[in-house]
Amino acid sequence: MKKFTSSSIVIPFLFILLLISSCKESPKQEVNQTEALNQWFDDKYEEVLQMSPLHLTALGRKDQYDKIDDLSKEAEDEQLAWYSESTNELKEKFDYNSLDEADQTSYDLWVYQYETLKEGVAYRDTDYVFDQMRGMHTRLPSYLINFHKVDSLADMNAYVSRIQETGRAMNQLVDRAKEQATLGILPPKFAFETVIKQTKALIEGKPFSESEKNSPLLSDMNGKIEALLSDGKITSEQADSLKEKSEKALIDYFKPAYDNLLAWLETEIDNAEETPTGVSRHPNGKDFYNYRLKVFTTTGLTADEIHEIGLKEVARIKGEMMAIKEKVGFKEDLNAFFKFVNTDKQFFFPNTDEGRQAYLDESTKYLDDLTKKLPDYFGILPKAKLEVKRVEAFREQDGAPQHYSAGTPDGSRSGTYYVHLSDMNAMPKSTMEGVAYHEGNPGHHMQISIAQELESVPKFRTQAGFSVYSEGWGLYSEALAKEMGGYQNPYYDFGRLVNEIWRAIRLVVDTGLHAKGWTEADGIKYFTENSSISQGAIKAEVQRYMVMPGQATSYKIGMLKIQELRKKAEAELGNNFDIKGFHDTVLGGGALPLELLERRVNAWINSKKEIKG
Repeated sequence: MKKFTSSSIVIPFLFILLLISSCKESPKQEVNQTEALNQWFDDKYEEVLQMSPLHLTALGRKDQYDKIDDLSKEAEDEQLAWYSESTNELKEKFDYNSLDEADQTSYDLWVYQYETLKEGVAYRDTDYVFDQMRGMHTRLPSYLINFHKVDSLADMNAYVSRIQETGRAMNQLVDRAKEQATLGILPPKFAFETVIKQTKALIEGKPFSESEKNSPLLSDMNGKIEALLSDGKITSEQADSLKEKSEKALIDYFKPAYDNLLAWLETEIDNAEETPTGVSRHPNGKDFYNYRLKVFTTTGLTADEIHEIGLKEVARIKGEMMAIKEKVGFKEDLNAFFKFVNTDKQFFFPNTDEGRQAYLDESTKYLDDLTKKLPDYFGILPKAKLEVKRVEAFREQDGAPQHYSAGTPDGSRSGTYYVHLSDMNAMPKSTMEGVAYHEGNPGHHMQISIAQELESVPKFRTQAGFSVYSEGWGLYSEALAKEMGGYQNPYYDFGRLVNEIWRAIRLVVDTGLHAKGWTEADGIKYFTENSSISQGAIKAEVQRYMVMPGQATSYKIGMLKIQELRKKAEAELGNNFDIKGFHDTVLGGGALPLELLERRVNAWINSKKEIKG
């Protein structure tokens, strides 16, 4: 089979799966069928992994270590055909009605994954190839620097081969961007400006020019070669040869491809809109946005319904903000309080290297302190370590949102909470604590690490990915941290609400931009009127929604569902409600669409009732 995967502009294919525990012993025939089904899933999962050399590397494996994914449309067509064949095979080999509940869920998820991919093909020309948030122009170098581990001469040779492969991969994406442009589909002008800046940063310095400073990739390659040499794994002659090969690969393959990208960007930028509305302005844009809402919420909620939920949540959270304003004795109105916490020097670290380090150190301390309390709220705990790091300079953006990068399932690479620190004036102390909990523990690091470490489920389930689940859990975790003793500083508790209203505003602004004709300026105005977030962060946020339609709606929709399920469990179980059991139920089956998460929680509630009875 041809090796391929989807590019950054197509929905991730590892959408799987769920475990629903059962106390009852299954008949031998059921057990055998379960074993056969799980083996089938394991075999198919391995085929899926082999489609993506980059994903294998992200998981800490070295299969196809010298390759980069095929990013062409033809590869995506082959991928979809594979999923179609596998789904037909699943239906032919296994009788759904004879499967137990857990296996039916696995079956449902496989079909759901295929149907979602199939529906998305109609919109693959509408999703931007390059933008400031997700473009492969920065993802590829970031993968090589952070994920391509070099332990031997062979690993370093594979790195050089991958640099050569970047030429082919990037040119494939430039071709796709050009094709999109002929259809009149271009990202906004600001996206072009950022991608141009990012691209130039990757081809500055040695070996591309006479400079005292190495380019990001050459610096990484030389560092990994020197480490091999100091560990005695290669000779000085081999080190010299590797350095020569590295420079040649960067000059002969990497730079021409990035020059090609840069040339297209600079030629096309004048055709990009400076003050656009959302994706509904594009051909097929309205249907594309509805599809994105379906993907990112896993519900049938319409843009109007999501907009209204956002408006109600903004009003509710403002009420809680007023209570904290009064608690700290601030006499003026809420907008004046927003301005105060957004500008007063006490709420910011210095815009210096010392201030940046202080942000990292304080975030680490909050995470360390809360991690000690996890056993009181969770039975299942992550084994993987967590690091807090600054984003690499070539992809760092003022005010851009912090994010989490998963470690490897075997723990050989820690999970990482990444922070953009180029402008400390866009990184207030008040929101720092809540964001750390969202990205770290008990948020993304805990949720993703637990999923990857699950041993009671087939391997493919451990890599499931649903934004509404993972981001919903991250936002739920920010609120949970308050129950666990976080936010002792009332201004930081206000920051927690700033973070929450931020996500509620997303429901309003995302749908406003893409379904109601709002411009970037309209989105910024609504954001400014309803939050204390800095102007730099607001601008970065709204520009994010412009190029990633629908994704921002997943946070609040997911959080509200998890909170709804918890309230239901508490109401139905009363004194028999167990917070550890609830959290383990939510996390113990991996990422799920909301309908299947609800099915899992309902099964847990019923099992607790049976035990009580």
